[in-house]
Amino acid sequence: MADESYVQLVVRELRRQKDLADRAMAQVDDDAFFATLAADDNSIAVIVKHMAGNMRSRWRDFLTTDGEKPDRDRDSEFDLTSADTRESLLRRWDAGWRLVFDAIGALSAGDLDRTVTIRGEQFTVLQAINRQLTHYSYHVGQVVLLARHQAGGEWKSLSIPRGQSAAFNEKPGRYPAADAPSPRRAYRGAAE
Repeated sequence: MADESYVQLVVRELRRQKDLADRAMAQVDDDAFFATLAADDNSIAVIVKHMAGNMRSRWRDFLTTDGEKPDRDRDSEFDLTSADTRESLLRRWDAGWRLVFDAIGALSAGDLDRTVTIRGEQFTVLQAINRQLTHYSYHVGQVVLLARHQAGGEWKSLSIPRGQSAAFNEKPGRYPAADAPSPRRAYRGAAE
């Protein structure tokens, strides 16, 4: 990892974020995926829809067009329609992540100082990437928290389970590589 470039590092960290969310979502059924804790709260489904919309807007033509595309309707990302099935939302989610990984993966170290625009405001590519990394991490944390709440006693830890730190430290896992795949696991209750 010592020779890992910033681009490789950020792709690895974003893959880890996607993997966390995928593993969390795999632990909930459709009802829990769409459930809210209170009337004005977001469900996992809404967070997925919002993140997918953000990714589609930010990462298409990343270096050459404003990151807030004219065809994005951000407010609609927080409203679910009958067309918003779990499957359709997860397809959009995966497509959004492909845009992220393709756009960032194509960058060279020299591109990091270039300027991009988001909502008319200029950022270096490095600043724009960091902005999105923190934004996505924020929402992935929400997905994990909601999935953990919805899964209840069925929840399987995504990291070191409580009370098992000493055992983990005896045989720690390897930190994932930048190009490690993030396979979607079948969610609880899915047909086998």
